Amino acid sequence: MSTAGISGSGLPTSRRTLEYAIVDVFAERALEGNMLAIFTDARGLTTEQMQALARETNLSETTFIVPRDEAVEREQGVQVRIFTTQEELRFAGHPTLGTASWLYWNHPVLAGAEKITLELPVGPIPVRFDAPAEGEDGVFGTMRQNDASFGQVHDPETISRVLGIPIEDLDTRYPIQTVSTGMAFCIVPLRSVEALGRLAIPQQVAQTYLDTCDAKFFHCITPAQDADFRARMQFYTGEDPATGSASGCAIAWLVRYGLVESEQQVVIEQGVEMLRPSRISVRAKRAIPEAKEFPISDVFVGGRTIPVATGRFFLPFPL
Repeated sequence: MSTAGISGSGLPTSRRTLEYAIVDVFAERALEGNMLAIFTDARGLTTEQMQALARETNLSETTFIVPRDEAVEREQGVQVRIFTTQEELRFAGHPTLGTASWLYWNHPVLAGAEKITLELPVGPIPVRFDAPAEGEDGVFGTMRQNDASFGQVHDPETISRVLGIPIEDLDTRYPIQTVSTGMAFCIVPLRSVEALGRLAIPQQVAQTYLDTCDAKFFHCITPAQDADFRARMQFYTGEDPATGSASGCAIAWLVRYGLVESEQQVVIEQGVEMLRPSRISVRAKRAIPEAKEFPISDVFVGGRTIPVATGRFFLPFPL
């Protein structure tokens, strides 16, 4: 059998090599937090090809860096596209933080910068980094999300049915409401960690409801002991270990309804039930501290990113 045109790895030589990295985001140590795949040079890839690669990685999200002229990246930010296994997203938290962290380590010009801005469809999202201490694993970054907008207030009885939980599990002292800082989440307050642990959202029923309202996903949250709050975000056919975009919405909701003080930093833990514990530091500002109804701004979401793997994909060339 002829081996002409075959590389030493057994792959045809007429293949394009795509470098990628894997990082754990909102993780205190490797193999925790939320995994992210980052394709580090996506120039020339079509939307369909990016979506196919995101399905291949089969992670909550996959990002694609589209390098541009250095002057453009300095002024406007580094262009990044974000995909789940099913669709492209205009914004998502852990992909923003994780991709910015990879750029902090590897960008030819911006590496080591105190601030790196990503250009996303929702606009520029800046990420600031703490200088790593000697021997410290990974890097801690904090993104500033868009100011919060508050949408629909949802009926508790309807939500209990849609989520498949007893209405007693809902903390009805507070409204179930859609909030967006770049992506719209229905924030659902639950009464206890025990109730949160039993959560098993019937996704077909939930999606039917979401298709009729202003929220993209549900985000359930409750006070906790090992952190200030614990959250879960189940979507499609799985669950997210850490959801930075939802955490921005959650802190805006918590500040608006007085569960957290304006500009107070708190920690939301997520992914505990999945054995992928994540810690997300959040804070937000109420325009007039004693007034709940005033705008919520200065929404900051931070956490640690740890690199865990690098690799290469081989695709037919030309694509």
